[in-house]
Amino acid sequence: MKRAVFFLVALLLVPGFVSAEDLKLAAVFSDHMVLQRDKAVAVWGWADPGEKLTVEFAGQKQSATADAAGKWMVRLEALKANAEAESLVVTSEKPDRSVKISDVLVGEVWLGSGQSNMAMTVNRAKDFDAEKAAAQFPLIRMFREESKGALKAQSDSKGKWTVCSPDSVAGYSATLYFFGRDLHRELNVPVGLINSSVGGTPIESWVAAEAQAAVPELKGSAGAKTPPDEATMKADYEKQIARWKTQAEKAKKDGKEAPRRPRDPVENVPGGLFNGKIAPLIPYTIRGVLWYQGEANSQPGKGELYQYQLPLLVKDWRARWGEELPFAWVQLPNFGREGDGWSLVREAMLKTLSVPKTGMAITVDIGETKDIHPKNKQDVGHRLALWALGDVYGKKVPATSGPVPAGHSVEGQTIVVKFRHAESGLVARSGELKGFVIAGEDKAWKPAQAKIVGETVVVSNPDVTKPVAVRYAWAADPECNLFNGAGLPASPFRTDE
Repeated sequence: MKRAVFFLVALLLVPGFVSAEDLKLAAVFSDHMVLQRDKAVAVWGWADPGEKLTVEFAGQKQSATADAAGKWMVRLEALKANAEAESLVVTSEKPDRSVKISDVLVGEVWLGSGQSNMAMTVNRAKDFDAEKAAAQFPLIRMFREESKGALKAQSDSKGKWTVCSPDSVAGYSATLYFFGRDLHRELNVPVGLINSSVGGTPIESWVAAEAQAAVPELKGSAGAKTPPDEATMKADYEKQIARWKTQAEKAKKDGKEAPRRPRDPVENVPGGLFNGKIAPLIPYTIRGVLWYQGEANSQPGKGELYQYQLPLLVKDWRARWGEELPFAWVQLPNFGREGDGWSLVREAMLKTLSVPKTGMAITVDIGETKDIHPKNKQDVGHRLALWALGDVYGKKVPATSGPVPAGHSVEGQTIVVKFRHAESGLVARSGELKGFVIAGEDKAWKPAQAKIVGETVVVSNPDVTKPVAVRYAWAADPECNLFNGAGLPASPFRTDE
């Protein structure tokens, strides 16, 4: 035994000998993963500089040579969907150096990101016991990105793929799981879901700082400011943690609830979470992106910027992946918050639909007045899936969205609003239309009578003889009931700016 240990140590000291740990794939390439079908698939990792590697999968062999920094990458030719587990093997020109990834499937892969409502797990959603019992989907897998924020773009991430089962589904992102389940059932292929989200975080942390600094409208905002140096941030954070520990210990002795642990400040700096939790995933081959965020940007003075920030995030991520990825988001639901910030973020999300190949799940009917984390994530995932199935995969669905405004005109004492996504007609759920207000040049908003005429809504008030603008559901927690015949709600909007 001693001779064997001595021999191993001696080998490690020989110049040029590298342990097997020095040949590795990026963390997102691990057992149980799902690769994207019908696209060239990027596979990368690290080895010795100049070392030649060969990747074998599904009958293909692709080779690459590690660069001066030790990084290498190959692209597999487009793969067909495959529900039969295969192995991906990387071998080196050097003897006895290889990596094997087992139980690899090929299907559809989606990235989900954002804050707490994307992070919210299935065990916190409604009907968990029933959902857990029904979660027998071995062809659905999820990778949970566990890295922290960083001040510089990181090369690798942390996390692992897990197979969906009653034992694992509790920790899955609920929105992603219900979305992926619909896709799996309709497309009949494996589905891979990547969850990279952090509760309570602003959008500016998810966009590279240099991208934000280049947008004139964001100059002077948090997203364009240079963060303090890492050493200063670390020192300040350690002081905060020390104070928190003292306070928590005192609270425990006094029988009181402990204060919330301080957040790592890197999670709030421009690009901090992009650097730590998105950059390491690029260019993993995916079909598209889902975004569920906005709550943190609805605070006073911040909501106005979201109309620049969301399209920037879409543009920047697409540029870094090198393709026009389909991209959809969840519009903020009904929730009892004061001020216009919530409505402004919703409006920014509506405006960003002008960006090609985007979609939005409207959720103004399934929120909770007193809970910023509504439990009905089933409908959230389903509405995202309707968009994906219809617009991305070309499947026939009842509708890909709820009604959204498509222009308006003043006709006498009325304003006529046109709508897109009025499949099967417009519907006033539970009685007469609610939620519309109208104003003249004095901008005095008055409750409006609204009636459906085809794919339009005609809005009026007898006291407003010269109307100029209409608003619908313009409140954080509005009373509103306009739907299309497919059962999807209309987006809140305003015709005045």
